[in-house]
Amino acid sequence: MDQLIERFPAQLAEALEIGEAAEIHAHDKELNKVYVAGLGGSGIGANFVASFIRKECSIPYTVGKGYDIPAYVDENTLAIASSYSGNTEETLYSFEEMCSRGAKIVVISSGGKLIEIAKEKGYDYIQIPDNWPSPRACLGYSLVQQLFVMRKLNFISNETILAVKSSIDLIKYNQESIKEEAKKVAQFFHGKLPIIYSEDRIEPVAVRFRQQINENAKLLCWHHVIPEMNHNELVGWKDKDDQFAVCYLRNNDDFNRNQVRMEINKKIISNSTPNIIEIHSKGTNLVEKSIYLVHMVDWVSWYLSELREVDSIEVDVIDYLKSELAKV
Repeated sequence: MDQLIERFPAQLAEALEIGEAAEIHAHDKELNKVYVAGLGGSGIGANFVASFIRKECSIPYTVGKGYDIPAYVDENTLAIASSYSGNTEETLYSFEEMCSRGAKIVVISSGGKLIEIAKEKGYDYIQIPDNWPSPRACLGYSLVQQLFVMRKLNFISNETILAVKSSIDLIKYNQESIKEEAKKVAQFFHGKLPIIYSEDRIEPVAVRFRQQINENAKLLCWHHVIPEMNHNELVGWKDKDDQFAVCYLRNNDDFNRNQVRMEINKKIISNSTPNIIEIHSKGTNLVEKSIYLVHMVDWVSWYLSELREVDSIEVDVIDYLKSELAKV
């Protein structure tokens, strides 16, 4: 896993080359909304895209992480099916329904049934490399391809893609300092229950952090966002418990009222636990800052797996779940 994380900048660069070369054809109907079906490591890329383009894209961009799809998915919908393996059960189920609605279909996958069906039916598809042993390590591929789909259909400008390009140099240049800080954060979490807070604008990073701790470090944790958690979860910070370790993901351009909220929150939470830490992003825009933080939290999850002496690649319980489902 550490080798896969190390290769993240190279993966982003390769993903940009794949996206540039991809052919995405116009639909015969006007497209007025986007729906993306994808789960786990294949679905989180769509959450980042939704965050990155929300101030530019003039049509709704919705992400689904289940079997069924909304009633509004129709012939005027760009429907993207994202699954690294191409065999994700829930995504395949959603995909069949997307096709039946006459939506503009685009598949992003390394192979499997999704690519087979796309080739057979003549749907647009972008095939990504199949030689990565862990779908969650392929965020760069899915994220970048979805941006290119939106760009090639003229829903966004080239600005976000250029920001991905510049983020590669950012994380390469800061690689060693990222690792050093990640080691400290992993040590901070070790033996405790991690809790992750961020501004709502970068919730995909917080989700990524939680999922990577779950899968790589084999540890439960939770996340929430500000300001929403100020209307509910904050009240739950009542009892003292040193088991909790709180990490805030911060940007220097977080909305000013949210920055004030975070400072007040820390003061309140410190009455329950002394374990509070912050990770500050680097970069000049949302894309760079998010990708910087992603690289940081991926390293945190791996260093934490080392401290816990667990296999960061192994996901036997998910394999067991799938084998049991296959019996039904």
